[in-house]
Amino acid sequence: GDHQVAPARLTPFFPLVGLLLGLIVGGFDLIAIHWWPRPVVGVLDVILLLILTGALHMDGLGDTADGLYGQRPREKALAIMKDSRVGAMGAIAMAACILLKAAAIAALPAPRIIFLLVIPAFARCTPMIAMALLPYGRPEGGTGSAFFDKRPRLRDHWGLLLTLVLALLTGMRWGALVIAFGGITIVLLSYYRRKMGCITGDMLGALIEVTETGLLLAAIIGES
Repeated sequence: GDHQVAPARLTPFFPLVGLLLGLIVGGFDLIAIHWWPRPVVGVLDVILLLILTGALHMDGLGDTADGLYGQRPREKALAIMKDSRVGAMGAIAMAACILLKAAAIAALPAPRIIFLLVIPAFARCTPMIAMALLPYGRPEGGTGSAFFDKRPRLRDHWGLLLTLVLALLTGMRWGALVIAFGGITIVLLSYYRRKMGCITGDMLGALIEVTETGLLLAAIIGES
């Protein structure tokens, strides 16, 4: 009815969802680190994050890797992404993402909760930027179509501003996180534009996963 909120109106709140996810995972991490060795906690944190998100973005990463790998025309790539089966590239991309995340979380410096809070939030700032820059790739409708009803405006990016301020709590690592966030977003969206000229729900999911992984890696540069 009239009381339903249009999905496009919810997009600015994605970073808040990231903060909430980070709060849950960070809280779990605080407890788990007293029980198990760091590598085990890293894996458990990633599993919890996958459970909380219903592995939705991870599924998008798998589909995107399958669709965009190789020299396929755009229509063929879109068809492959729509196929629910996972190919070899998709499986490799998902495995690499999970392994890198778990290893990076295991190596996070204290206070770990700050990184676990701001990194999922940063990653969920990327859909807004993507939607502002790229058209939706499935005019016939798809998983993400409702979110594209209305183009994000500059003031809709308040979540990014909030995340940037909160990330200051990471101290010396702030610069590395911001550079990694900007770099990954620019490189991946440029690749999407060149390769497809559009974006889909799966590609948004892949963007979130790749950004999250890259930021975790940026957070541990120089840690031994």
